[in-house]
Amino acid sequence: MQTTFPKLLLQHAAQRPHAAAMREKEYGIWQAHSWAALAQMVERMACGMHALGLQRGQHMVVIGANRPRLYAAMLAAQSLGAIPVPLYQDAVAAECVFPITNAEVTLAFVEDQEQVDKLLEIRELCPLLSHIIYDEPRGLRNYQESGLLWLDQLIENGAAFAAKEPGFFRAQVEQGQTDEVAAMFFTSGTTGNPKGVVHTHSTLMDRAQAGAEFDKLGNQEEVLAYLPPAWIGQNIFSYAQWLVCGYVVNCPENAGTVSIDLKEVGPTYYFAPPRVFEGMLTSVMIRMEDASAIKRSLFKAFMDVAKRVGPARMDGKALGLVDTWLYALGNVLVYGPLRNSLGFSRVRVAYTAGEAIGPDLFTFYRSIGVNLKQLYGSTETAVFVCLQPDHEARADTVGVPIRGVEIKVADNGEILVKSAGLLKGYYKNPKATQEVLSADGWYHTSDAGFLDAHGHLKIIDRVKDVGRIKGGANDGAMFAPKYVENKLKFFPFIKEAVALGDGREKVCVMINIDFDAVGNWAERRNLPYAGYTDLAGKAEVYEMIRGCVEQVNADLAADKLLAGSQISRFLVLHKELDADDGELTRTNKVRRGFIGEKYQPLVDALYTGKQEQYIETVVKFEDGRTGQVSATLKIGDAKTFAAVQTAA
Repeated sequence: MQTTFPKLLLQHAAQRPHAAAMREKEYGIWQAHSWAALAQMVERMACGMHALGLQRGQHMVVIGANRPRLYAAMLAAQSLGAIPVPLYQDAVAAECVFPITNAEVTLAFVEDQEQVDKLLEIRELCPLLSHIIYDEPRGLRNYQESGLLWLDQLIENGAAFAAKEPGFFRAQVEQGQTDEVAAMFFTSGTTGNPKGVVHTHSTLMDRAQAGAEFDKLGNQEEVLAYLPPAWIGQNIFSYAQWLVCGYVVNCPENAGTVSIDLKEVGPTYYFAPPRVFEGMLTSVMIRMEDASAIKRSLFKAFMDVAKRVGPARMDGKALGLVDTWLYALGNVLVYGPLRNSLGFSRVRVAYTAGEAIGPDLFTFYRSIGVNLKQLYGSTETAVFVCLQPDHEARADTVGVPIRGVEIKVADNGEILVKSAGLLKGYYKNPKATQEVLSADGWYHTSDAGFLDAHGHLKIIDRVKDVGRIKGGANDGAMFAPKYVENKLKFFPFIKEAVALGDGREKVCVMINIDFDAVGNWAERRNLPYAGYTDLAGKAEVYEMIRGCVEQVNADLAADKLLAGSQISRFLVLHKELDADDGELTRTNKVRRGFIGEKYQPLVDALYTGKQEQYIETVVKFEDGRTGQVSATLKIGDAKTFAAVQTAA
C-alpha cells in the first residue's frame, strides 16, 4: 500500500466527509467527529506544530488516554513528517526520562495536569524539551512555565497560519512516503532500558491490511479504544486499522466507565488481554452467586448445554435437532442477555493476546456465542503474525501464519518470523537490531514453540526462560516458568504467579491472589478479613490455593515434556505485584529476575524448607509517597504426582 496515514485520513474525508470517524463520551453524552471535521482539526494542529518548530524526522512524545484530539495530534505530527512516540500515561516521571532524551524530543503532547506535572518534574533532565502542549486545561490556569501551551491556542494559531498559507498542509502530506518512519514504540524494558521500536507507514499498514483481510473488516465496524495508546496493539486496532478500514473508533469517558461504555457502544470488533476477559467472567460468577435459587439453577442448566454444544456450533459443526432447540432456548433466556450485559451483543470478532488464556475461560466465551480467538505478534512484528480462523479457534494455539508471514523454528526451538511488518530497527541501537534481525531478514522472536500438525503455532515460553531442573528426582527435566505460571493463572483466585526452578532441584512459586474473587469466596464462608495482606495470610485461603497448585501438578504430570516442572512448594505474597514497585512491566508482564532479587529471603525460605518467613517490603503509593508492608508468610508444600505413562 503506497500511502501514509495522513493521506488515508484525507482520502476518507474526501469520500465520506460526514461519516463518523471517532466518538468520545463527555459528561455522559457521546459526541461524534466526522472525517471532514477530523481532517480540519489535524490540519490546524499540524500548522500550529510547524509554527512551534516541529520538523520532518523529529520525535514528538504523546502521553494520555484515548481521545480524538490525541489521535489527531499523532496524525498532525505524521503530516509534517515528524514521528509520534506514545508513552504510557501511568508511567512515573522517572520512566519518561530515557525515552524523551533518547529520542531527542523537543515537543510533547499530553492529556492533562497530571502529565504536565510529570514532564515539568523531569524537565531539567530533558534539556531539548522546549514545548508542552496540553489538552485538558483544568488545574493549569495559573501555570506560568515557558513553552506550556493549551491545545485550543495551538489550534487557533494553526488556523491563522493555514489561512495565510492554505496549501501548506496538503503539500506537507504529499511529501510523505510510505517507507518513512511513522511511529516509535518503546518496549517494556524487562531488563535494562527500553528499546525504541521503529516502524514505517508501510510496516504498520501492511499488517493492518493483512489483519483486516483475514477477518473481513470494513468501514461498518465499531471499536472501543480503552487500552493504553503506548501499547502497539491499541495502535494497530484503533489507529492503523482504523485508517486502513475507515471504521468508527469510540473513546470511553474514563477508565472507570469502560464497562458501561462497552455496553452502550456494542463494538463489533473487540480486543482485550486475558485478564480483562477473566475479570468479566469473575464478575458474572459473583453476580450469579448472589442471584435467586431459580436463576442460579437456570443459569447452570443452560451453561451445561452451552459448554457441551456451543464450541462445536461456533466451529461451524452441525448440531442435532434437540441440541439446536436447547441452545436456541438458552440463547433467549441466558446467552443473549449475558452477551448484552457484557457488551458483546454485536461482537463479530473478538481477540485476546499477550498471555495464554485458560481453556475454561476460552470455552466459556465461545460457548455463549462470542467469537473469541487468539493472535500472536509483538511490537517488533507490528502485532499480526498468526491469527485463528473463525472455525479453528483453540485454547492451546495462537493461530496460523497470515498473509505475508513466513515462520520457521530454529534448532533451539525459537520461533523465527519473516514478514513485511517487521521493525525497521531499534532506535540508536544497531547492536540490539543485529541480535534480532538476521542478514537474510528473519526476526528472532525469543519465543520457544512449534507448528502443530494442523499448521497452528504453539508457544511454550521465552527461549531464555526455558531451563532445566538440576538435581533430585527430576534432574535434567525441562522447566518452562511461563507455562507453569499461566496454568496457575487459569484459576480465578490467582491473579499473578512467579515460578522458580531453573538450575534447582525443584520448582517453587510465589502467588498473588485475586482480591475480588478470593474476597467474595471468603465472605461466602463468613471468613472476616481486614485488607489484602490479612486475606492473603488466612489458613483457609492457603488451603484453597494449595488445591489449585495440586490440580496444576496433576495436569503437568500428564505432560511428558513438562512433568518434571511440578510445583513442590508455594507461598502467597502479602502484597500485589505492581508496576510502580518495579515488579511488573507497564504491560503487566512479570519481571521474574527483579522479583527474585527483591524477595530473596522468600526464595531462600522456599528452597531451605522453612515453614514461614518474615518479610518487609517498601511500596510506592499513587501519590508518589512510599510506605512499608510487612508480614510473616506461611510456606506450603504441595503434592506432586508420578508422570503419566502414555502408550507408544
